[in-house]
Amino acid sequence: MSRAAVIGSGTMGNGIAHVFAQNGWEVTLIDVAESALTRGLGTIKSNLERQVKKGSIGAEVPAQVLGRITTSTALESASGAEVVVEAATERPELKFQILRTLDAICDPGAILASNTSSISITAIAAQTKRPAQVIGMHFMNPVPVMQLVEVIRGHATSAATTRRTLEIATALGKTPVEVNDYPGFVANRILLPMINEAIYAVMEGVATPEAVDTVMKLGMAHPMGPLALADFIGLDVCLAILEVMHAGLGDPKYRPCPLLRRMVAAGDLGRKSGRGFYSYGER
Repeated sequence: MSRAAVIGSGTMGNGIAHVFAQNGWEVTLIDVAESALTRGLGTIKSNLERQVKKGSIGAEVPAQVLGRITTSTALESASGAEVVVEAATERPELKFQILRTLDAICDPGAILASNTSSISITAIAAQTKRPAQVIGMHFMNPVPVMQLVEVIRGHATSAATTRRTLEIATALGKTPVEVNDYPGFVANRILLPMINEAIYAVMEGVATPEAVDTVMKLGMAHPMGPLALADFIGLDVCLAILEVMHAGLGDPKYRPCPLLRRMVAAGDLGRKSGRGFYSYGER
């Protein structure tokens, strides 16, 4: 049976572990704190129960899926995995440190993948002695539901690593799309400027958040308005991605809106903090 390890049990990490385990992989879910792992497993269980209620899986499946997931607070537990997906917080130095450790402890043939939404795969790969086996696997949130996986080739990523990663993503029931390593890749390079422009529209008094989102939903057939989506993603994450693109591409069109910076500084991060462009009650 194939083995995977997922580093980080937050929103993305637990979703990635869920999808691997549901498709027959033995998964080690790794995080620095037991409390984070407990929350992550709780989310997986809730999402599986939701799938049962919808009739998309049988009542016996949640126990089978959860039975394939083990948890650990030690990165060394990733040893023996065929593929390791890093889904830690979107901070370059943290990801670099994790990749250096994984490179030292993982099997020589293991693929080291990062779920980064914007940080250079080439820069991440350069932290290791196996840059040919480092690749981006950018899943979309919520992972169990969304079909897309951006598969990002770094400067040194081999054709064999890319081919195997595309095979894995397909076997997980996803639709992989191969892209090259540029700031923001494809999804966020197009999405975040739209979100940023929507925030400028609010800051400049063009319209309220509700009005902006209604225009995009009813006029452009978007399932969710850009400001509600920003709240869902996390305004701090949106800011971090824009900063990566602004620095990496050097184009002022990626400059984060001052209102976005102010909201993040105030701790208004969207759904996860209880307040962003909309109010969500208790955190």
